[in-house]
Amino acid sequence: MMLHRRGLLSAVLATGLAAPALAQTWPDRPLRVIVPFPPGGSNDIIARQMAEALRERLGQPVIVENRAGAGGNVGADTVAKAAPDGLTLLLTAPGPLAINEHLFRSIPFNPQRDFAPVALVASVPIVLMVTNSLTVRSVAELVALAKREPGRLAFGSSGNGSTNHLAGELFKSMAGIEIVHVPYRGAAPAMTDLVGGQIQMMFDNMPAALPQMRGGQVRGLAVAGAQRAEAAPELPTVAESGLPGFDAEAWFGLVAPAATPEAVLQRLQAACGESLADPALRARFAQGGAVPGARLGAAFTAFLAEERAKWGRVVASSGAQAS
Repeated sequence: MMLHRRGLLSAVLATGLAAPALAQTWPDRPLRVIVPFPPGGSNDIIARQMAEALRERLGQPVIVENRAGAGGNVGADTVAKAAPDGLTLLLTAPGPLAINEHLFRSIPFNPQRDFAPVALVASVPIVLMVTNSLTVRSVAELVALAKREPGRLAFGSSGNGSTNHLAGELFKSMAGIEIVHVPYRGAAPAMTDLVGGQIQMMFDNMPAALPQMRGGQVRGLAVAGAQRAEAAPELPTVAESGLPGFDAEAWFGLVAPAATPEAVLQRLQAACGESLADPALRARFAQGGAVPGARLGAAFTAFLAEERAKWGRVVASSGAQAS
């Protein structure tokens, strides 16, 4: 027993002494950032911008890898089960970390125990858009049409559990209308079908929606958050358009596997903090309507707890289910 205790004490001391050295030498290989959705959507856009900023500060390539499926659960599970060396990270929208545990009967990881929060990278407004072939030009007109023709309108999303899925379900519930959810394997293919008229409406994140609205491919009606968006101030909020209290906003966060050494997490948090304060990255975010995050480590952990509770209430009140 004494030998065991001495061995354990030696291991603890060695770990403590090694932490500063590890922080100085890490990373010694390229990093991999998993995006749990297909290329082309807001998650992918934000991840690639952040990856470039981290590359500049960490001195190693940061490779973005898209692993879509099951509302983000496939990519998240990949990171949950990865080696906890800080070289495989997850940059995700709320689904895997705050929504899917409420929406799916089961998921292959525990969002609270299997990840070490690193940073809230960005928050973005969600925009309600309609296809150009639909004649409506306001939220009130859209609701009126949906009530006249229940079940005719279909809204697309990047998949079950995504914020644009739940924004649509919340809209359906609060407006008292019957619209059909069509889940896609990512926001980009859903946007393609919105432009083509295969679906009639969609809530999507500002970075992906703004170019389509500015190019005239789709028509923006309102933003889903509590405040108007700086990137599109002409759009009213859904709340001020007849559904008071409506509030849905997306965000993107970076996490590592749970057992990642604290010294590595601190280095990652420092690199994220420096990146998010960089005027160049902030300008790139602003072009797409994204607001840089300002929560690292424990502050991001507290934010995640709040988001799990919030989206749990939305799922319960809307009756949303993973189809």
